[in-house]
Amino acid sequence: MSGSMRASYQPLRASSRRLESPFSWGFLGVLLLALELLLPMCSDACGDPPRYQTMKPQGDPAPPYNAGFTVDYECRPGYRLIVPLVRPTTSVCQPDGTWAPPLREACTIKACPQMQEPQNGKLTYIGGASSLGSQAQFVCNKGYYLVGTKILKCELSGNDVTWSGDPPSCEKILCKPPQKIPNGEFTNSHKDTFEYNEVVTYTCKPLNRTDQYSLVGESRLICSGLNRWSSDPPECKVVKCEYPVLKNGKLVSGFGKTFLFKAKVTFECLNGFYLEGSSTIVCGADSTWGPKIPKCIKDGGLIAVIVLTVFGVAVVGTCV
Repeated sequence: MSGSMRASYQPLRASSRRLESPFSWGFLGVLLLALELLLPMCSDACGDPPRYQTMKPQGDPAPPYNAGFTVDYECRPGYRLIVPLVRPTTSVCQPDGTWAPPLREACTIKACPQMQEPQNGKLTYIGGASSLGSQAQFVCNKGYYLVGTKILKCELSGNDVTWSGDPPSCEKILCKPPQKIPNGEFTNSHKDTFEYNEVVTYTCKPLNRTDQYSLVGESRLICSGLNRWSSDPPECKVVKCEYPVLKNGKLVSGFGKTFLFKAKVTFECLNGFYLEGSSTIVCGADSTWGPKIPKCIKDGGLIAVIVLTVFGVAVVGTCV
């Protein structure tokens, strides 16, 4: 039948285009980047725990510090918790790589025990405190001396603090009797000890009618420190200077028949003479005058030459 419809069949051809997968290369790149960002947060999310001046982590924790890792802090040696404790001492590693909560110093420096002032002395804390690193200085009142260490330091001892030594004491200053001298004596020579600032006085014993001992040196000695006197003891000795004679001069003061230690005389010259040397001399411990006896020197006169011209004639005159 020519007018009937015929159906034709053509086999389907495979398309040259590939079906696109939902996991395309672009999507895979984004996924890899996300994994790269997430991996550190999962394996080693935080850096080292924060450091503080007065605190340190307990147990010395070591990385990795993953999210949720907890660090407990304790006081460093020489420090103690602030009482009452109002500040946290625990920090936790967060997923975003931070430590929270952020901590503040929760410890304060320790102080050494307060010491009492020594009897007959004073105690001063240098810097006004007794905390770690501070110093304590001791001084004694007048008339007392220090037995022990003058300055103590507040030092670290293990996890605690303590003073570097025992506090000193102040003892009374006493002197043993001063030295005895030949031909002399001192006051209170019967005593075994002398107190601070106590004075002894030396005198010489009598000798005979014509001569006598002179005290050469300090007659008064003072107890000025522990077994320390203000000067060496004097000595008693015969001191006699010769009668001072000044040619063409005379004594004007210090007259006497004998001249003993520290005797003083004064001279002046006769008219027509001038003094060369010191006008006053003293008898010294070696029985000589000091300075030496002066001299009286005769005036040399004045020679003047006058030249006069009188009517052209030179007249020379000499005046003495």
